[in-house]
Amino acid sequence: MNCEDLQIVLHAYVDGELDLVRHLDAEQHLAHCASCARTCKQLQALQAGLRSSVAEFVPPADLRRRIERSMLAIEEPPPAQRRWQGWLALAAAALVVFGIWALLRMWPTENDRLARAVVAGHVRSLMIEGHLYDVKSSDRHTVKPWFHGKIDFAPDVYDFAEEGFILGGGRLDYLDGHTAAALIYHRRKHAINLFIWPAPRTADEAPRGLTRQGYNLLHWSRGGLTYWAVSDLNAAELRTFADLFARQTPPATP
Repeated sequence: MNCEDLQIVLHAYVDGELDLVRHLDAEQHLAHCASCARTCKQLQALQAGLRSSVAEFVPPADLRRRIERSMLAIEEPPPAQRRWQGWLALAAAALVVFGIWALLRMWPTENDRLARAVVAGHVRSLMIEGHLYDVKSSDRHTVKPWFHGKIDFAPDVYDFAEEGFILGGGRLDYLDGHTAAALIYHRRKHAINLFIWPAPRTADEAPRGLTRQGYNLLHWSRGGLTYWAVSDLNAAELRTFADLFARQTPPATP
């Protein structure tokens, strides 16, 4: 995918409407094109601003009095007509409410967009040969120092072999505008990708689960970092892994 191709699908990418293959293509281009990545960040910032900011109308002080005078000047309709007008107004209001609800349902939240990016990153790591690891080791004292100097934060790496979650290694990844550390654990034949990146203004949150495209995900925040675990492992075992990791991670300092 080149810059021209990306511009055609960029809005759909930001809205989370691309299929998995084109999402991966767009994500790969954004990881290597600084100009397109800047444009993408601007669109995401605009989307977040539109979602969080609601224009507030402050009415003039005498607006209520003017409306009341106008209503008194209107000739009172017959009772039957008043009933029909009431039902029509109620139906119109219901249609407006339904339309707003449908629009909000179609507009993906930030978590929806991140979840799609996490799944795409997980699938990409398994599909592209040699992409799963940048450093392959079951020794956390080898994996953790590997990230030093490559990213501006230090992800914690833990050994859960006794609990049945085997550390496989790590790599750098790029998800939805975030440079992320990816830790790979294995549970029997299932791979778990744990994506980590800084979120300094985010309060600590316990793991929360969701499902996207047949994969189980868990998302939590701890100590100024955000975590996304994704796997085709069943939800209960993935929850066990997330709880193990979250308990080991130091909380945010007050």
